[in-house]
Amino acid sequence: MDIISTKEMLLDAKKNKYAVPAFNIHNLETFQAVLDGAWEMKSPVIIATTPGTIDYAGLDYLVAIAKTGAKRYNIPLALHLDHCGSIDFLQECIMAGYKSVMIDASLEGYDDNIKITQRVVNFAREYNVSVEAELGRVGGVEDDRKISERDVLLTDPDVALEFVKITGVDSLAIAIGTAHGVYKDEPKLDFERLDIINNLVDVPLVLHGASGVPDESVKKAVKKGICKVNIATELKIPFGNAIRRFFDENPEDNDPRHYLTPAKNVLKEVVVKKIQVCGSANRA
Repeated sequence: MDIISTKEMLLDAKKNKYAVPAFNIHNLETFQAVLDGAWEMKSPVIIATTPGTIDYAGLDYLVAIAKTGAKRYNIPLALHLDHCGSIDFLQECIMAGYKSVMIDASLEGYDDNIKITQRVVNFAREYNVSVEAELGRVGGVEDDRKISERDVLLTDPDVALEFVKITGVDSLAIAIGTAHGVYKDEPKLDFERLDIINNLVDVPLVLHGASGVPDESVKKAVKKGICKVNIATELKIPFGNAIRRFFDENPEDNDPRHYLTPAKNVLKEVVVKKIQVCGSANRA
């Protein structure tokens, strides 16, 4: 099996009321741990990479790893460009083999967001690539994009309907009270807003900033129409903590295979748990 777009997998999730988890990875080890967990759970999976991750790991390396993983595990696997504000960079990723991209022009004015998103959709259609966009502003930090609490905008349902019709996007990331990064307090999701948007908009809806959101809240959001759940911080923290614990216990060791293996194992446990929360087990 080759890497695929997110379009069909998210439409199936919408139809059958589950969500596909999108895990942000940074290197080979985090990639392997995610795929090991998804394979064990027989779950479709989205590998999400920010522009910063691509700059760090290499575009060609990431595409090659994804293609190898899709062939080895034979589960639906999408390689997704997450939170990209540059059309040129996005097009470069598509030409390199990405089948799913997110154009994030949510920091622009509404009219500019539409124009930019339309350009991306028109280009992506030529290559069978699915497009996600964002309407409203999810707070927190993602790569070098930081949105303060006062700048967070929750998604207006009527505007969401208009945006989807005009742009033709395949999925829509909405702001309903989540944030990127680590929460200071337990987030309160606006489920009433989610209900209204889901009843108006016919494309799959995406929840960003899901790390740290209580499992029951994520499950409720999925029941109310969320079809893709983004997870990043809840992977990075346990991965880093496992490496720290290893060196606390083995200060003289310097073999990457020794300290990365327990980190991979811990990350895989998180992946399995998130798949259970999203309800995507045995959907591959």
